[in-house]
Order: sequence, then structure tokens, then C-alpha cells
Amino acid sequence: MIRVSPSLLAADYRKFGDEVDKVISSGADALHYDVMDGEFVPAISFGQGLLSFLSKKPIDVDVHLMIVHPEKHIKEFADAGARYITIHQEAAGFGTADTLKLIRECGCLAGVSVKPFTSVEAIEDVLDIVDLILIMTVEPGKGGQKLIPFTLDKVRQVKSLCEKHAVDPIIEVDGGINTETANLAVDAGANMLVAGSAFFKAQNAEEFVKNLKSL
Repeated sequence: MIRVSPSLLAADYRKFGDEVDKVISSGADALHYDVMDGEFVPAISFGQGLLSFLSKKPIDVDVHLMIVHPEKHIKEFADAGARYITIHQEAAGFGTADTLKLIRECGCLAGVSVKPFTSVEAIEDVLDIVDLILIMTVEPGKGGQKLIPFTLDKVRQVKSLCEKHAVDPIIEVDGGINTETANLAVDAGANMLVAGSAFFKAQNAEEFVKNLKSL
């Protein structure tokens, strides 16, 4: 089953509520919520306050923490209503396993992400404690980028590692996903697709989601 998680980062902030309702009415499985601190990535985005509002909506919120020291903020985002919380291996470093365990202890599904130039072997030792693996198919921190082709090999590699370790987490991809690249990502092994610009610019959001789910 292919899941779709539109990224709020690409929404029109002038009509924020309508954009969130658009995600819900489209039949998407989750709302991708990018949290950026201006340090791990250059930009600054959303925080816990907005999440508290969004989590009251009838859709799971897929929180992607692009921040340093994520362990300091896990409980706050969990309390604000996150369903998924994904941290970056590059930000958590040697504390990745402990942070993932904390996410689960807080009642959320735990995810780990790697940037395009980080080897998937960097997360091999935590595969047994993750519910989701997010492969960034662009450099994190900015929407509207084109998918970097070699990142699809990383999806294949992480799929192979999961089979080797007999685990079956969600494999999510984020960056440059549209109706053309989604097919390539699914063929490589992804089963959750984050779409930003392509979703919010689609003439028919429901049809867009339906097409991605049918891959």
C-alpha cells in the first residue's frame, strides 16, 4: 500500500486553513510537517504551537525534525499531537538510538532520516527500533527542488538492508516527488511519498493522490 503525505511547507500560507482542508479532502494519509531551526538547515519553519492546532484535524501529522539536538524537543512535539516523529541521523549522531526509543516512549511512531550524501549504512544499527525510514531525495531545507537521481539507489539500498535484517518499516521519500518521479521511487522500494509543490499545484488534488496511491 502506498501512503501519501503532502508537505505543508509548499502550502499557500495566506489561506493556511483551506490548504490543510485540501490535504484532508484529497484522501491523503498524513500531513507532512517540516520543522526547521535555522541551524541544521538554513530556513526556519513551523513549531509546536501550530502543530497543536493541526493535530485536532482528522489526519495524522507526520513531523519531520530538521533540527539539532532533537532529543530536547521530542516530548513537546509528541504532546502537541504528532503521530510520526522523524529525526535526522546527522543531527542525532550517536544519540540516534536513544532518541528513537524516546519517540516510541512518548507514544509516537519513530522515524530516522538521512540526507542525500549520507550512507544508509549509518542507520543500519537502528533498523530494529524504527517504524519509518525517510530517504531525502533532495537536500533538506527548501521546497520545490528536483529529485536527485542517485538517491533512488539509496532507497534500493535501504530496502535491501531491511530485508537483510528482517524488518519492515515504512520507507518514505521526500523531495521532488511528482507523478513522474513517484513511480521511480515506488519501483525503488518506497511506500510513503511526500509531495509538496506537485500536490498543492495540482489542478485536482484528489486525483493526484489517487494516482500516487495506485502505483
